[in-house]
Amino acid sequence: VEALRAALKDGTIDAIVTDHAPHAPEEKDVEFRNAPNGFCGLETSVGVILTELYHTGLFTINEIVDKMSCRPAELFHLDGGTLREGSSANITILDLDKEWVVDSSKFYTRGKVTPFNGKHCKGQAAATMVDGVFVMKDGVVCKK
Repeated sequence: VEALRAALKDGTIDAIVTDHAPHAPEEKDVEFRNAPNGFCGLETSVGVILTELYHTGLFTINEIVDKMSCRPAELFHLDGGTLREGSSANITILDLDKEWVVDSSKFYTRGKVTPFNGKHCKGQAAATMVDGVFVMKDGVVCKK
């Protein structure tokens, strides 16, 4: 873990991204080498990263925003990761001090398998906009 943190800090690792790979519990409840890769990271990534990297003082909020938004958009040639005029208004508003506990039974996604179930986190996405339209506010997905 320390080597990964150091590689992220020095730029050896370019970005923090999630592999939203939901699997049913019975798919994962097999011998490790036979289990499918991945788990739902979408609903936990911001909280876990803020808890483990920002609130521990290892990374600044600017470094985290760069690693989770700006740099992935740049690497994958996406119209995002910036607030420049004319760019897509894809924005996540963070509550850096929101304390919460991961409860996979409350996930919006149907995939409930996560290694973080029960983890105490500090920091959470308060709202998300896609193309300038709110798609989530206070943990609730907005209706179209």
